[in-house]
Amino acid sequence: MNWKSRDSAMSASLKLISETLCFGGFMGFYSHPSQACNGDMRFSVYQPPQAKTRSLPVLYFLSGLTCTEENFMAKAGAQQYAAQHGLILVAPDTSPRHTGISGENEDWDLGSGAGFYVDATAQPWQAHYQMYRYVVEELPGLIARQFPVLPDRQGIFGHSMGGHGALVCALRNPDRYRSVSAFAPIAAPMQCPWGQKAFSNYLGSDRQQWRQYDASELVRAAPRPDAILIDQGTSDRYLTEQLLPDVFEKACAESGQALTLRMQDGYDHSYFFIATFMGDHMRHHAAALNVG
Repeated sequence: MNWKSRDSAMSASLKLISETLCFGGFMGFYSHPSQACNGDMRFSVYQPPQAKTRSLPVLYFLSGLTCTEENFMAKAGAQQYAAQHGLILVAPDTSPRHTGISGENEDWDLGSGAGFYVDATAQPWQAHYQMYRYVVEELPGLIARQFPVLPDRQGIFGHSMGGHGALVCALRNPDRYRSVSAFAPIAAPMQCPWGQKAFSNYLGSDRQQWRQYDASELVRAAPRPDAILIDQGTSDRYLTEQLLPDVFEKACAESGQALTLRMQDGYDHSYFFIATFMGDHMRHHAAALNVG
């Protein structure tokens, strides 16, 4: 049984779907009605054993295309490090689901499972696809009310589409996030097919609107005061066409942004790659979040 997320401690709108013991803490899966996304959303939370007696820093993970709130928690091996460092982990779903939007389930890289962490301004997506606002505002507010977190000690990281989202959220909100890292992020979405497809559908044809969701554009204009950590596999099949870490690296150099970009020889785009270097990323965030 969980020490914080008991039914009596929750608001009536937050539903506990399942919960299990993990590394002395609790792994829980939840759903709730989202105002930002105008429908039910799901997320997962790992509370390490330290959460029994005190509030802890919180680290958000944003997953990639086709993923849900379950993939990271089941495959990345992050809970053991969260228990070591005293960090609460939160992973939201990657998009709204079952909205009734025509075509939302037709393409694997658009619609369901592919929210791209933007606030859609174009129809028919605008009414539900408000993932940026959900991740930056609504979900953290809910987490702060229902779980023993320190709201002023937040970090964010992610993979692929989620790496794009993490970089964008952190660059646009340096006051909210003390740390940021990414695995194989879509680092220059305005210049790759995945990003161009998502942005044209969610945001329309005005490329000026696209810039606010492109990490390479954002870092060039306003670098963060802390260092960004990125791991990228050299055998990633999406490296040269979709991910473009070299574009982000150049933008960081131009703006003076501290960046550690590690090209990991032979690694691909999978969760095996993520799990291999998860410990390094957790230590990166713990160093920033556990400082008073």
